[in-house]
Amino acid sequence: MSVEKLFEKHAKKINGEKGVNDNILVFTLSTCMWCKKCKSFLNDRNMTYRYIEVDKIELQDKSKILDYLKSTYQERISYPFLVCEKGYVAGYNPNKYVELLEN
Repeated sequence: MSVEKLFEKHAKKINGEKGVNDNILVFTLSTCMWCKKCKSFLNDRNMTYRYIEVDKIELQDKSKILDYLKSTYQERISYPFLVCEKGYVAGYNPNKYVELLEN
């Protein structure tokens, strides 16, 4: 299964009025307070986004997704890991979210 199909299979969509064309995808952990803050940041700004709770998917799918992220972004994976049309942010960083999403 392609990584794009894995994203479709596991991603939950939150509909907002903004960011529809930014194709925002956030990789999170269900128990991570920083991941929850990231989703709150997006919700508070009425952004449309998708998220995948990486700790709640099958090990095989999780491995494929993590390999894809590491090879594509050449970055140590830390959560939340936000990806959009204009770039990505590893970890919770609201200032970088503003730079990517609100300009």
